[in-house]
Amino acid sequence: MMYLLLSVLASTLIFVVFKLFSIFKVNTLHAIVVNYFVACVSGIIAFNGTITLATIPAYNWFFYAIALGSLFIIVFNLMAITTQRSGLSVVSVATKMSVVIPIIFGLLYYKDSLGIYKGVGILLALVAVYLASVKQKDGLAIQPKNLIFPILVFLGSGIIDTSIKYIEGSFVAENDVPIFSATIFASAFSIGILVVIAQAIRGKFRFEFKNIIGGIVLGVPNYFSIYFLVKALRSDLLESSGIFTINNVGIVMLSTLVGIALFKEKLLLKNWIGILVAVLSIFLVALDKLL
Repeated sequence: MMYLLLSVLASTLIFVVFKLFSIFKVNTLHAIVVNYFVACVSGIIAFNGTITLATIPAYNWFFYAIALGSLFIIVFNLMAITTQRSGLSVVSVATKMSVVIPIIFGLLYYKDSLGIYKGVGILLALVAVYLASVKQKDGLAIQPKNLIFPILVFLGSGIIDTSIKYIEGSFVAENDVPIFSATIFASAFSIGILVVIAQAIRGKFRFEFKNIIGGIVLGVPNYFSIYFLVKALRSDLLESSGIFTINNVGIVMLSTLVGIALFKEKLLLKNWIGILVAVLSIFLVALDKLL
């Protein structure tokens, strides 16, 4: 339970940092690139052993980690495009609704159980994500020509979560979790730095120290959000479908409450209903394990 709670907390801290980015006008892309470097270093520091760079490509999970890192950058850019064209709520819903992909994968591939309480809990979790994330009275408004972007965010986010579960369970040894996470972030950083170099060549790069600070602040919770999620998936607390459900709905619920407490966000009635539904969904998914 502790690892799952820490994963939710770390992911909520990421939400807080992104909110601060908008307040202090931090360049999100530049901070994200720095964040990947910091997250990589965090994994190296956490690794209990000697790291030899020449031996890392020999790990069975190496190329999977490289692919995941590439996907991190791709999905981030898709999220940025979606935010610009359709708004932040659309991105939030697309990202959190993507939990259905690892849930379905767990049910089909790992033969996770699906009792009545768990099934209802998963459905309520999806309802909670929508109600708590959409801050507009009239719901989401997406122009047909922009629909492809939230769909790609949905698919990309779901594939990332599913891949993390599959790779860590099939190829990553217990002691290698930190270096596995570090390799993912190193891959994302390598691609991100190429993007920044391309901006500099085109004369569109401007160095600002606050972007470095923002990346450092973001990097630590970003690393631990992955690390604790992997540890939670390896625990006997719940099956993967239950872990992903509670993790995602827990992040939505806690980040909404933090938004109220720290940033004085105003919630609609449906947002409060979403929080209550989130609590109920967590209770039902956990109850299914006990029965």
